[in-house]
Amino acid sequence: MEIPRYTPDDVKSFPKKPGVYRFYNAKATVIYVGKAKNLKSRVSSYFNDLSGQNGKTIKMVSEIAHIEFTIVNTEFDALLLENSLIKEYQPKYNILLKDDKSFPYVLVVNEHFPRIYSTRQVDRKKGKYYGPYSSVPAMKVVLELIRNLYYVRTCNLNLSQRNIKAGKFKVCLEYHIGKCKGPCVGLQSESEYLQDIQLAEDILKGNLAPARVYFKTQMQLAAKKLDYENAQLMKDKLQQLENFQSKTVIVNQSLPDMDVFGITSDDKLAFINYMKIANGSIILSQNVEVKKKLEETDNELLLQLVVDLRNRYKSPSKEILSNIEIDYDLGVECRVPKIGDKKKLVDLALKNALYYKREKMVLIKPDDYREKRVLEQLQNDLQLKTLPEHIECFDNSNLGGSNPVASMVYFRKGKPAKKEYRKYTIKTVEGPNDFASMEEIVGRRYKRLLEENTPLPDLVVVDGGKGQLSSAVQALRALGIYGQVPIIGIAKRLEEIYFPNDEFPIHISKKSESLKLLQHLRNEAHRFAITFHRSKRSKNAIDSELASVKGIGTKTAENLLKHFKSVKKLKSADPIEIEKLIGKSKASLVFEALKKP
Repeated sequence: MEIPRYTPDDVKSFPKKPGVYRFYNAKATVIYVGKAKNLKSRVSSYFNDLSGQNGKTIKMVSEIAHIEFTIVNTEFDALLLENSLIKEYQPKYNILLKDDKSFPYVLVVNEHFPRIYSTRQVDRKKGKYYGPYSSVPAMKVVLELIRNLYYVRTCNLNLSQRNIKAGKFKVCLEYHIGKCKGPCVGLQSESEYLQDIQLAEDILKGNLAPARVYFKTQMQLAAKKLDYENAQLMKDKLQQLENFQSKTVIVNQSLPDMDVFGITSDDKLAFINYMKIANGSIILSQNVEVKKKLEETDNELLLQLVVDLRNRYKSPSKEILSNIEIDYDLGVECRVPKIGDKKKLVDLALKNALYYKREKMVLIKPDDYREKRVLEQLQNDLQLKTLPEHIECFDNSNLGGSNPVASMVYFRKGKPAKKEYRKYTIKTVEGPNDFASMEEIVGRRYKRLLEENTPLPDLVVVDGGKGQLSSAVQALRALGIYGQVPIIGIAKRLEEIYFPNDEFPIHISKKSESLKLLQHLRNEAHRFAITFHRSKRSKNAIDSELASVKGIGTKTAENLLKHFKSVKKLKSADPIEIEKLIGKSKASLVFEALKKP
């Protein structure tokens, strides 16, 4: 039977019934699956007014070529069908929940003298599956407890009554060390063995009470018969059971079985903790991370995860607790408790979700979060209106007025962006005048940005006190942009921070990360300026010393400077090295010239 396909123009004719809709693109690929209490109303909302939609939703709507829908009986049926179709089609605009293929189960095999073991392959015909277990170590602890309490075989022999009577088997080491009662040779009846299996299954279900009653009763019976050895054995098993239970989180034995959810999120990700409560204990705790696709709300995300996780872990509970409202008919009671033990459970789930979020953030982008924290601290310390993600810092360098230069370094999100660094040769100032030099380079920098229509930085820093800051402010006033960008000066001696028109500086704590960022900016600008100054001074020195040597031009002098970095290194260089760089004849001229006193 062919399913009808509709275009966006047909949505007005959609039924006002619950159902699931599927959006297809021009390549007939499902790009989104959604549920609806009212198909006509929900699907129409995508096309009626896009002004209220976010950018991702608008992009999705632009790709829709045709639509399919399926009517269901109830809202809950729509939720289940949506969950199933998302897993089937894996649409790019839906949040994609991982399936449980990677989680192990405990299998009680449907056979004579059933075995119990862990597996990741699920075939319901083989027997009963318990799980899945989100923690492999936790599953191993349960299996170890069962094997310590009960006589469960580990071999894979076919223990049919015919094979046992035919004497096909012999007891193994497990029998000799007291871990097995030897059903393979008829030393244990199948009915006695199945009694142990029943008690083991109660433990797998999280119900420890039957096992506790059984061992206590057996201990008392053995004691009455003066069978103290067996009584001690039962006492030891009871103690193992108590020790195991003490390691689980005991909530309240009077509480019914329930599922507890805690959710927290940011702009891109959501983090959910799911706890399964059975017989007053937390028998499972699972954390889930979800990447948002269409800026979904926490309510939308939680609703989908509740269905998926309850299906995944086969939860039969009739009550769901969460930290936010679930406004949907799930066929069970959904509550946001305000007081009591149930409120404590929700708080615990939320605490787990918050811890998981913090842990993932550190693992995924530790540097990004640290840098944002530092920038937020700097914004707070300097009382800035916006986060200073783009900072520029200026410094001058000269020696007795010779070869005056300056530098500008650029930090993006708290890190140096060295491709954006700029060097300046001072053009309009004669002699050692730091104030005038600062005014010149700040003016040149922002005049260029204005001409290129490039955004101004979030913060400007000048290396120096009130004098250098005033000169930089004068340059900004001349360009008509003073007040459009925050500007400060940082003086080296006491690490004082100066603001324009403020007589007294402020001091940021020496331990503050924001001060360390400003120091990094200042030191980087100073290093860059000094490096440029030395390079320029060395170049001029070489030009001066080589100017009188016939046959050595400016280009040759620049090549020598670039390679040897300084006159001192050039003078001590091997003649063969100079020869390789500029040729034998020129190298001879240079070597002879530099050798003269």
